[in-house]
Amino acid sequence: MSYKRILTFSVIFSFLSVVLIACQPTTVEVTRVVKETITEEVPVEVEVPVEVTRVVTEIETVVETVETMSDEAPLGSEERPIQVLFVPSVEADVIISGGELLAQELEAATGYKFEVSVPNSYAATIEAMCASPDDTVGFIPALGYVLANERCGVQVGNAAVRFGWPVYWAQIVVRADSGIESLEDLAGKTWGAPSVTSTSGYLVPTALLSAAGVEPGETVETGGHTQAMVAVAQGDVDFATAFFSPPLLPDRRWNPEVDSPEIWRDAEVGPEFVDGRVFVAGGPTEGGYRILDARAAAMETIPTIFEDTMILAISDPIPNDTVSFGPEFPLNQAQEIIKALAAYAASDACQEPPEGVVTLCSDSFYSWTGAEPTTDAAYDPIRFMIQALGMTEEEILGE
Repeated sequence: MSYKRILTFSVIFSFLSVVLIACQPTTVEVTRVVKETITEEVPVEVEVPVEVTRVVTEIETVVETVETMSDEAPLGSEERPIQVLFVPSVEADVIISGGELLAQELEAATGYKFEVSVPNSYAATIEAMCASPDDTVGFIPALGYVLANERCGVQVGNAAVRFGWPVYWAQIVVRADSGIESLEDLAGKTWGAPSVTSTSGYLVPTALLSAAGVEPGETVETGGHTQAMVAVAQGDVDFATAFFSPPLLPDRRWNPEVDSPEIWRDAEVGPEFVDGRVFVAGGPTEGGYRILDARAAAMETIPTIFEDTMILAISDPIPNDTVSFGPEFPLNQAQEIIKALAAYAASDACQEPPEGVVTLCSDSFYSWTGAEPTTDAAYDPIRFMIQALGMTEEEILGE
C-alpha cells in the first residue's frame, strides 16, 4: 500500500472518530431531559406527606380517647357507686330505709359502694336501667324484668324466696260489705292497681278478668301495693289488686289446691299487729297464723283492714320478683353481688332485725327470706301471658 493511501485512511479514521466523539453530547442531553422529567413529577409525590399527617392525627385522637377512658373511676368506688333501683311497690320511705341498710350490708360483703334510689314508677325504673346499662342493679318484678330484657337486654341474677316459696300469687281484694261475691260482679267497677306495669297488681289480674269475660271500669294507679290495699279499704275504689304470699300455718305448709287464702279466719280471732308483723292467735309457734299478703303492710295505717276487706280470688302462681343487672354490668361484680345478697337475705340481720329497723326481709318491705339464682327462661310464662293478651310494651307502660 502506498504512503498516500495510508495517509488517506488515517485521515478518514481520525475524522470518523471526531464525528463519533462529537455525537456523545446528544446522549448526555437525553439523560438530562430524563432527569428533568423526574423533577417535574416531584410535585405529584408531595401528596405523600399529607397522607402521613392525616394518619398521625387519627392515631393521636385514639390515644387521647383511651387515656380519657382509663381515667374513669372504677365501678363501685366512692366516685362511681353502683346504682341500686327499687320499683315503688311499697312506701318510698320504707324502701329507702331498708334499701340503705341493704347497701351497707352489701358494701361490707363486697367492698363496693352503692347508691339507693326509688324512681317514681315501674316504667321509670326500666328506663333508668336501660339509660345506664353498666352500673345499675334493679329490684324489679317479673313483668318489669321481661319488659326491660326485651327493651335493652337487662339480665336477671337472683329471684326472691319467701318462706320457701319461689313463686307468689296475685290477689283481688274487695270491701267485706261491698256485696261483691264473684269476678263477674267486678264488671264496670273501679279498679285500684299499684301500677299498670305491676305483674301481680295488673298484668296477671288482667288475664284473670279477661278469662272470666269481665271488663272493669276505670283503672286508678295507686302508686304501690300497700296504697292499693288502703284505697280499697277506704272505699276509694271498688276493688284492688296486689301480691299475695300465703300465710304461715302452725303445723304444715299452706296448700293452694285445698286451703283458703284466708285460712287464718278459722281461728275466729282478729289479726294483731306486733313489731311490724301480723299474727293470728299468737302466731305459728303458738298454734296460730302469720299473715303475709299485701294488707299486712297496711295494717299499721288501717288497723281494721282485715275486718274491712276480704280476698275475692287469687291467681295461678307467678315467678318471684328479681334482682336484675344492666346489660353491660360487669359479670364478675354481678356474681359477687348475687352471692352477697343471698347470704344477707338468709341471715338473722335481715330476718330478725332490732325493733323499728326495716330490712329487705321485713313485712313492710319485700318479705324476703332468701334469694336464689335464676335464669331468663323462668320468666317465659310472663312473656306468653303478654302475647296471649295481645299487649304491647307501649300499652303496658302507657307510652
